[in-house]
Amino acid sequence: MSIHFQEDKRIFTLQTKHTTYQFMADPYGFLIHLYYGEKTEGDMDYLLTYRDRGFSGNPYDAGMDRTYSLDALPQEYPFMGSGDFRSSALVVRTEDQTYGCDLRYRDYKISDGKYGLEGLPAVYAGSAQAQTLEINLEDPVLGLQAKLLYGVLPELDVITRSVKLFNGGGGRLYIEKASSAVLDFIYGDYDLMTFYGRHAMERNVAKTPVDHGRISVGSQRGASSHQYNPAMILASRGAGEDHGLCYGLAFVYSGSFQGEALKDQYDQTRLIMGLPGELWCYPLDVGENFIVPETVMSCSAAGLGQLSRQFHKCFRRHLCRGKYALTPRPVLVNSWEAAYFNFSGETILKLAEEAAALDMDMVVLDDGWFGQRNDDNSGLGDWQVNEEKLGYSLGELARNINDLGLKFGLWIEPEMVSEDSDLYRAHPDWALAVPGRRPVRARNQLVLDFSRKDVRDHVFSQICHVLDNANVEYIKWDMNRSIFDVYSRETKDQGRVLYNYMLGVYDFLEKLIARYPDILIEGCSGGGGRFDPGMLYYTPQIWCSDNTDAIDRLRIQYGTSFFYPVSCVGAHVSAVPNHQTGRSVSMETRAVTAMAGTFGYELDLSALTGDEKEKVRRNIHQYRSYYPLIADGDYYRLSDPFSDPEALWEFASQDQEEVLLCGVALEVHGNMPSRYVKLKGLDPSGIYEDEVSGKRYSGGVLMNAGFPLPIAAGDYPSVQIHFTKVH
Repeated sequence: MSIHFQEDKRIFTLQTKHTTYQFMADPYGFLIHLYYGEKTEGDMDYLLTYRDRGFSGNPYDAGMDRTYSLDALPQEYPFMGSGDFRSSALVVRTEDQTYGCDLRYRDYKISDGKYGLEGLPAVYAGSAQAQTLEINLEDPVLGLQAKLLYGVLPELDVITRSVKLFNGGGGRLYIEKASSAVLDFIYGDYDLMTFYGRHAMERNVAKTPVDHGRISVGSQRGASSHQYNPAMILASRGAGEDHGLCYGLAFVYSGSFQGEALKDQYDQTRLIMGLPGELWCYPLDVGENFIVPETVMSCSAAGLGQLSRQFHKCFRRHLCRGKYALTPRPVLVNSWEAAYFNFSGETILKLAEEAAALDMDMVVLDDGWFGQRNDDNSGLGDWQVNEEKLGYSLGELARNINDLGLKFGLWIEPEMVSEDSDLYRAHPDWALAVPGRRPVRARNQLVLDFSRKDVRDHVFSQICHVLDNANVEYIKWDMNRSIFDVYSRETKDQGRVLYNYMLGVYDFLEKLIARYPDILIEGCSGGGGRFDPGMLYYTPQIWCSDNTDAIDRLRIQYGTSFFYPVSCVGAHVSAVPNHQTGRSVSMETRAVTAMAGTFGYELDLSALTGDEKEKVRRNIHQYRSYYPLIADGDYYRLSDPFSDPEALWEFASQDQEEVLLCGVALEVHGNMPSRYVKLKGLDPSGIYEDEVSGKRYSGGVLMNAGFPLPIAAGDYPSVQIHFTKVH
């Protein structure tokens, strides 16, 4: 049993392998948070202190007792209207414009297995792997009911949280903010780590001290965004890769979100993750439910590295689904940087012939195969194969590629429409647009109203017709703009549109997976603009960034690694000079960098020299031989590429039998000093042999004394050393 209830004190304790989470329903029916941290036994209600807090209010139930104030007590699910003036997890407004609710504890239920969420992605686990706790709260005046859901996966040190709201009252309610997870800490000094960026430079790492005031990150773009990832870490001051208490929160949702951290007047810290509190208002009619998307929480007392590995295992084995969740991904070449829009069927076949000769697995035909689509200004929405451009039907092209021993993949962007398209000319009302106003364009395209089933069904039918007539084994699902003009002509209440839009995207993906279970789907949104746990539930890999420059990718993939497993990170070797930065990097360095992901190629293979082609063959062979270690091994960050002179990382098998050390020098100077790296995750008493040199080292020595990095000249030299345990 991982969930325990102490009836006399109404204390709930959630135990994982290494952590404990505890809260209580107090005598007034408020949920008070007690503890989250290293595993421990015993009740921690003694930690609560009660004093007259002056201008902090007191619930009416407390009578003349001024020492009880929710403005000072740590709470499990704080809501506006309780007298707590800190950031709330839930803000509810009534039709007469009054704010606030009064949710009190009613009852609970414990069950085996992990709860699911209708229409939304969520972590999954069987009855032997998880337990679920349901806490039911109610406001009898509003008739509002809140079911707090906790999923406990003890072996992974993971706790998930979601909330189901139900309007059982006499009038419409408006949800103006709804979070699924809150953590209150009664003392401590913390740093907040967030992951910011922009298109082509996503998930940079920011570390900000949590001080008095509020830190807020999020997205209002209708997608989780390039600018902020829906994940954050609260770390004890001074925590590092291998030490310190750390808490991670990841929002399993692909739309707008908000994460907050604040220190209050009494030096208490609050962390919140959920749906935004700005530009968002969901009407909840009598008899309706609303589900707040899930937040995955994990805690590590052994630093950031261990926290990351806990999320990696959870996402890889309990969030990603389908045939490709745990199986090797095909080594592919994508046509985009090889040809952009300027291709014919013969161009793609030539690319396939080169790929087959280099022992690749797949060719992916990117944008430009449909409608009148010869640039990014037209054709979106017309999902009919342009056979005149290809010179083949798509089925014929796929068969010709299959005859070369390769799989065939295809790019699509179902959520978008070009004004210069047959679809838009026939159905301009299907695009999101505010009546009487000209829409805001982005990339010269508009957004289809995926909150409408008829729109989704039409696009689904078109794409299925394409897939039914060609042997497509991979789809790259793209989304190349944010959402500005939030108005649906078929929706009475516009506050529903963005949330229902996201439900529509998930519904489309779920149907696509059900109809084509053997197709691998890769998510994409201008690269990493929708790289989030929600998409991983449907697409077990996501294109990490449109920036394929190996050196920039070192930093992008570093930030990505704090939450996301390597097996889901779309990474390719591209041409030099790189098309985004103009930088030239060796083939070896480009390959080492891309092997920290799903590994593939994004370039014109026919332009490679004979020597480069031989390196490609060797790199593909290396990747395949290392794949079990890369995909299933423990990932260690050995340096910080934002501040250190090299980027270093490592894959170690969980049985301590082998380790792959990888790195790229970011600085090269004359007469350089020697640099050393300490490996991790080895058997200290074991002996490990360098696969190439044959030299042998003690595991304890490699971890404690370190290993000298090879000194190499040139621009961004790389290293990749495979050590195996000697028996």
